[in-house]
Amino acid sequence: MSATVASPEGFQLPAEQRRLVRWTIYIGYFALFAGVAHGFAQALSYAGINILRFFPFLQGYYQGLTAHGVANALFFTFAFSNGFLPLLTSRALARPLKTPLLHASLWTLVVANVLVIFAVSTNRASVLYTSYAPLQAHWTYYLGLVLLVVSSYIAAAHMFILLGGWRKENRGVRIPLLAFISVASYAMWILASLGIAVSFIGFLLPWSLGILERTDPLLNRTLFWLTGHAIVYVWLLPAYISWYALVPRQVGGKLISDPLTRLVFVMFLLLSVPTGFHHQYTDPGISTQMKAFHGLMTFGVFYPSLATAFSVVASLEMGGRNRGGTGVLRWIKKLPWDDPSVAAQLLAMFTFVFGGITGLINASYIVNQVVHNTAWIPGHFHMTVGSAVALTLMGIAYWLIPYLTDRKLWGRKLAVAQSWFYTVGVLIFARGMISGGLDGMPRRTFIAEASYTKDSWALAGALTGIGGTLMTIGALLFFVVIGMTIWKGQKGEGPKDIPFAHALLPASENRWDVKLDRLGLWFLVAVLLVVIAYGPFFLGYLPPHLVSPGFRIF
Repeated sequence: MSATVASPEGFQLPAEQRRLVRWTIYIGYFALFAGVAHGFAQALSYAGINILRFFPFLQGYYQGLTAHGVANALFFTFAFSNGFLPLLTSRALARPLKTPLLHASLWTLVVANVLVIFAVSTNRASVLYTSYAPLQAHWTYYLGLVLLVVSSYIAAAHMFILLGGWRKENRGVRIPLLAFISVASYAMWILASLGIAVSFIGFLLPWSLGILERTDPLLNRTLFWLTGHAIVYVWLLPAYISWYALVPRQVGGKLISDPLTRLVFVMFLLLSVPTGFHHQYTDPGISTQMKAFHGLMTFGVFYPSLATAFSVVASLEMGGRNRGGTGVLRWIKKLPWDDPSVAAQLLAMFTFVFGGITGLINASYIVNQVVHNTAWIPGHFHMTVGSAVALTLMGIAYWLIPYLTDRKLWGRKLAVAQSWFYTVGVLIFARGMISGGLDGMPRRTFIAEASYTKDSWALAGALTGIGGTLMTIGALLFFVVIGMTIWKGQKGEGPKDIPFAHALLPASENRWDVKLDRLGLWFLVAVLLVVIAYGPFFLGYLPPHLVSPGFRIF
């Protein structure tokens, strides 16, 4: 038997490497701050309140909506992962990071930010984060997003190099769990990113530079969604890593099963990518058979989430009972709700239950016709990326920033209150968006200035505005706590290590268990599934239909 997580005593990153990891993560939180500000304006617009005129440089609704989506869904999530996952891999393997690669990932991320901020703030890229053609952005926008992906590739390569070096020195030894699931997460992203890489580098960037006169909107849209649904799991898996491998230790429990955890992340690697056509149920040019196959695969990728629900709740129950909890549910009260990191992540898990349920509805072909392009959709994903992910990454920050700065967390009670403000806000916000969507209220629409609103949307809009306001208050409290921790936190009082959990059922030398470690094999199987899922479409559709010039309505 080998340990679930390697926990060699005394390993610490060099100070310079900790600083580079810290600044990579800071960039993510800077992006979150910008996105939250624009999100507040978007939420109020559904309540008929227009505060966009108070935003400097903002020339239109879609400029702000683009800033919100790009900042929160792309730069926040990837900057955090680019710092967090290599840090976990390094600590699990007890191997220092490579300083040149940390510099390369960080500075590529900085340049990407500068380019995209320029394009969006000057109203040259109000195309929303989906970047659908034939709307055409300035070339700096596309190049900036390409560099964002490149920064993630550097982070992934960094992790692969660390793991490869460790395996050479530890032949026949099981990969420590935390390293395995971190590397598996970015292995999935490498495969998933191929669609958006081809779209941006092969079509949209040359098109914006005038090298291509026209582009193919359906092909670009399909390539985007080859990446676009899997990217949800790129956002979510760092949260899952914390829920599986860190939170059980924080609540006084254990991870239920090391092999089950490895299997879950292998399933995400296999099933996350061949699902994109369920976002294109209403698109022409794609066969019903292909849409049906992707719908089936989408329901398939729900299974590792069900396994996650079982495993994580079992770990929480173990922790609650170890702390004196009894009864069917009374153990929940015994969990350390006064720990800001735990409270935030428990509440994130709770809201994700509703996010997962509404996600299944989106994946259903018939019901999707009702909710497609309505406010239901942002109601759904604000309970996934907007809460399960964002609130978890806030909760992680409550131990991670003190760990990286060696400062005591400032304002623990305020940090706990922050999570409750944010969670209540998300639930009210989502209730408004979902009920409005069922009544036909559209998404991506400036409701505050629309001439065709219905009286029945008034309550939905008000709930959206109220919920969005509470979410903003919660987010601002988070920035206050983290800012004061960095500035005023007691020096030398930060956590000394990452809170690794150990497993009730550890990794074994069983041959089927051992095969889970063969990430290269599982990556090849994942490639085969993508070929099966997308090959018939591309074979029947290519070569590209370069028919559309660029349009700029901003």
